Amino acid sequence: MALNIQDLLGPMLDAAKIVVGKQWPNVQNYTETEMKKIGEKILEIEKMKLEGTTTDERAKLLLNIQVNASKTVLLAVKGITKIMAEQAINAALGAIRDVVNKAIGFSLL
Repeated sequence: MALNIQDLLGPMLDAAKIVVGKQWPNVQNYTETEMKKIGEKILEIEKMKLEGTTTDERAKLLLNIQVNASKTVLLAVKGITKIMAEQAINAALGAIRDVVNKAIGFSLL
């Protein structure tokens, strides 16, 4: 099963929007950009796993680097607290966990 960015992005944004709540209009553009970056990293990891060019451990590290970078960006946005940024990203990843893990063949998320 090949993943695509649109299938990942919709559920990620829906989950993040719920967490962010009334702050959504202030953070929507940043959140959409960062969720897209995380989704694209997941697609890159999927490709590397299919090609046999990465290990599970390295794949998790690559995703963690992107997630941390996205948290940093979201923390710079007015109205977002550290807890809210973490919860938004965790909710977004939780929304796609089963689909991604099944497609990649191991527990990335």
